Amino acid sequence: MAATTSWVPADAKGDFTIHNLPFGIFSTGSDAPRAGVRIGDSIVDLKALSSDPAAADLKFIQGVASTFAQPTLNAFAESGRATHKGVRAELQTILGESNTLLKNNDALKQKVLVPVSQAKMHLPMQIGDYTDFYAGYHHAFKVGVLFRGPDNALQPNYTHIPVGYHGRSSSIVVSGTPIQRPRGQILTNPTADPKVPITSACKRLDYELELGCFICKPTQMGDAVGVNEADQYIFGYVLLNDWSARDIQAWEYVPLGPFNGKNFGSTISPWVVTGDALEPFRTESLENKTAIQPYLQEAQKKNVYDIKLQVTINTDGKSDGNVIAQTSAKNLLWSFPQMVAHHTYGGCPLRAGDMMGSGTISGTEVRERGSLLEMTEGGKQDFEIGQGKVRRFLEDGDSVVMHGYCEKDGVRVGFGDCEGTILPAKAL
Repeated sequence: MAATTSWVPADAKGDFTIHNLPFGIFSTGSDAPRAGVRIGDSIVDLKALSSDPAAADLKFIQGVASTFAQPTLNAFAESGRATHKGVRAELQTILGESNTLLKNNDALKQKVLVPVSQAKMHLPMQIGDYTDFYAGYHHAFKVGVLFRGPDNALQPNYTHIPVGYHGRSSSIVVSGTPIQRPRGQILTNPTADPKVPITSACKRLDYELELGCFICKPTQMGDAVGVNEADQYIFGYVLLNDWSARDIQAWEYVPLGPFNGKNFGSTISPWVVTGDALEPFRTESLENKTAIQPYLQEAQKKNVYDIKLQVTINTDGKSDGNVIAQTSAKNLLWSFPQMVAHHTYGGCPLRAGDMMGSGTISGTEVRERGSLLEMTEGGKQDFEIGQGKVRRFLEDGDSVVMHGYCEKDGVRVGFGDCEGTILPAKAL
């Protein structure tokens, strides 16, 4: 993997290199939201670039120019993986160190390059449907041990199918959006008989470290996507914090699964990192010793990405918290193509903009766990989050920051931050 340089200055962490070029939706001042690509601490305004005569020979960019003025990436995503790859290739050319189309044209550069500090980020896609899976094996096993013991930690179906449930797309928000502490029914004494809940603000609020993918290619009702073609249906990836109200969820989830304990908010990072950018970082998922059904058997053995994931909790309005967890996105039992194949196997149609979540990603060690539920043994013990502070679950004012990046042979591709701050529950 040869390192390529750009004439655009790098960002501090080096997440947004010329090897990355993720897509997002941004606005400046009173202007309408539009499409952009991140490089360093700048955003390439794709609407401005595509409308300038200097870019007339950029055939892929010109072919989808009308989509760059739209307030979501849905139409661009639906143009297909070949187009996404072509647009990125043209951008890599004009942003490369030796190319002068933008580099030596100060007027065009001022028009096209927008400082990140002057931009407001928006949700990158109009999300029609959201499905959250449970593919993080170590998380699923640890939580199963907490609730059912090691002998029954995983349900019999876990290694046979990518288990998932349908979430709520209306409460997915972009990084930086505050999250209101939810209210609901809570069973304060699970051993009591009879079991009588109270209504209260959540007392066991948690984060979940996940990866999300966006669908770019729609399917027809009744059709199924083959697992070896499913990658072509994925536009790209974002970090996902699928906030969880553990006490509300514990009372409500039997028999139909999560509801109000999960639907109050999910946070995603604003930049969609494409599969093409992540291609050099492919690796094998966790070994599944179960003989799986033919429709889930992949020819691609390196079916996940080695994305390094981190979690920080900041307190008291500060931004100097310690990293409390580090793991990798390779800790998945099921890949996103397998999730797509299973999701459609029964005939469920997908639409461009649909989002799928991986489920909480954890490693085997305490500081590799992707939720406080795991770190605190179900809320039974304190966990040190830095600077002498401890948590069992999140408190009002806590800011959870997730970060993800890949790095290999001097090349780095990152996602930026996925951040949300907890606000007190609204009074009724």
